[in-house]
Amino acid sequence: MTLIEYLNSLPAEKRSELAARCGTSFDYLRQIGYGNRPCSPLIAVCLERESGGAVTRKMLFPDDWAKLWPELPAKDDG
Repeated sequence: MTLIEYLNSLPAEKRSELAARCGTSFDYLRQIGYGNRPCSPLIAVCLERESGGAVTRKMLFPDDWAKLWPELPAKDDG
């Protein structure tokens, strides 16, 4: 699931709560989802945690995740 798909699946009140837990605004998360703004590693970690793994750091950083988080396994467990 992409970030924008995940955001669109949430009820409106949950979107704001998610953004607040990630230290940003829903509008900024939406801009990340559409590729108009960069995602910081901190927000990526928060999104992975707060989405229960529906949105992962690997998805948000497909080219750099192994450099940023070398402790993550190369293959997904699923």
